[in-house]
Amino acid sequence: MGVFAIGDKVETIDDTICGSVVDVGPHEITIESDEGFLLKFAPGELVKTDPSDPIRVTHYEVARIKAEKEIPKKKSALAPKPKERNAPRMEVDLHINQLVRSTKGMGNYDILNLQLETAERQLRFAMEKRIPKVVFIHGVGEGVLKEELYFLFNRYENVAYYDANYQKYGLGATEVHIHQNG
Repeated sequence: MGVFAIGDKVETIDDTICGSVVDVGPHEITIESDEGFLLKFAPGELVKTDPSDPIRVTHYEVARIKAEKEIPKKKSALAPKPKERNAPRMEVDLHINQLVRSTKGMGNYDILNLQLETAERQLRFAMEKRIPKVVFIHGVGEGVLKEELYFLFNRYENVAYYDANYQKYGLGATEVHIHQNG
C-alpha cells in the first residue's frame, strides 16, 4: 500500500482499474484511470505499479492479493425434505398447446415429430447439465407419443424410465433417470 504521490502509477486491488494519481487527500486518493476517468479510492484500495518504484508490484502479485482477500463462502447444506429429495428436478410438458401457439396446418405426424424433437432436445440438455431426473408429461391419449418416447429413451444406454408419480401426474407422464458417468 504505502504512501502515494501525484504521478504514481497505481492499480486497484478489488478491480482491474489502472491509472495515475492526480490528487492525494488525507483519506482518499484521486486517480485518472487509463480510460481518462477521475476516480476516488481509499489508500488501502490501491497498490503502486510504477516500474521505477523500488517496491514494484506486478499484476501477478495483485492477483495473488485479490485471491487472498476473497473469503470462500460456506455452502449452507440444508437437507432436502424426503418428498423434495425424490421430486424430479425437471419437467417437460409435451402437450402440443405448450409447444406452439397454433396447430393450424399441422397434421398428426407433424405434431408427433415436434413433440419428439422437443423431448430429445430436453433430454440432451438434461444430460449436458447433469440433471439426474426429468419428467416428460405426455398425457394419456391413445399412447402413441408414450410409445415413441420409450423408443427414444431406449436409444440411450445411461437412461432408465418408468411411469411418473401417479398421484401427481396420473398415467400421463414418464419419469426418466439419467445415470451420470464419473
